[in-house]
Amino acid sequence: MSSKTLLRTGPLRQGGMSPYGPLEPPGGDDLALPGGFSGRVVARSGQKVAGLTWHAAPDGGACFPDGTGWIYVSNSELPLLGGASALRFRADGSIADAYRILSGTDLNRAGGATPWDSWLSCELGHRGRVFECDPYGARAGRPRLAMGRFKHEAAACDPDRQVVYLTEGESDGCFYRFRPGDWGDLTEGTLEVLCDGGDWKPVPSPAALLKAVRHQIEDARHFDGGEGCHYAGGVCYFTTEGDSGLWAYDAETSTLDRICDGVRAITAAPSGDLYVARQSTEIDLITPDREVTPFLKLGGPSGAELTGLAFAPGGGRLYFSARRGRDDGRTFEVAGPFRA
Repeated sequence: MSSKTLLRTGPLRQGGMSPYGPLEPPGGDDLALPGGFSGRVVARSGQKVAGLTWHAAPDGGACFPDGTGWIYVSNSELPLLGGASALRFRADGSIADAYRILSGTDLNRAGGATPWDSWLSCELGHRGRVFECDPYGARAGRPRLAMGRFKHEAAACDPDRQVVYLTEGESDGCFYRFRPGDWGDLTEGTLEVLCDGGDWKPVPSPAALLKAVRHQIEDARHFDGGEGCHYAGGVCYFTTEGDSGLWAYDAETSTLDRICDGVRAITAAPSGDLYVARQSTEIDLITPDREVTPFLKLGGPSGAELTGLAFAPGGGRLYFSARRGRDDGRTFEVAGPFRA
């Protein structure tokens, strides 16, 4: 089943039976998981991992194939020193390497992966930029200025329509899409904004030298602090921080629906299941038939924010980070019998 069914078959149903069973008591890393699943911390802010000091304030993340192994990339929401780092895993799950892929940028938030295996690291600062980075560490990150200068949060690629959706971290931010001149090359293209009637209109001045991008189109639709963004099965899901909403934009019908509340970050498994990080320290599973059940709960002191949800290639491992403030960050891996 496609995750697209979530949009079209009625309201979500809370408290159903999880496909993995109930949560068991927390283990050594304060993770409560279903039976058969295990969790571990793979990196801690300020501590060495494979010779690299792992960054503070871990935020958005994504996984990339790497031969028989894989790579997990994580942004850092630090002012002026943000950037992004990568962990390289061997086929057995051991860590082979860790390295920086972007440095000297500002407040790097959610970001997003491309189908051509690059990482879009988004700056939340004033007149923020999108940087296209090489998760394999061979090439330096490059700004993609045609994607606009505003408080960038997240990016999600839609290969079917060959556009990139973008969220904006403003209390009256907009929902954008970038249409590159050539799919796979983000150096040039057209930035468009979603308007009240459901149509898309080109932004006159993406560089925003005289007027903020979100104020250039009179009937642009505004959202209360766009955050995470993920495309799956013809639908672009995105979250809004100010009113803690989860939205679904059906790219085929150009319709927008608010699915539920209390969500901060989102990803999708190969099965079509959605995994959503709640405002509390929990990750819920939303099945294609719209059942919502707990999948994970992080214990310990309250107030943690869960970020950077991403599945490794093949869907057998889930990565995410938990952060309290800027300096207390842990990056987790959960392995187990995720359904295909």
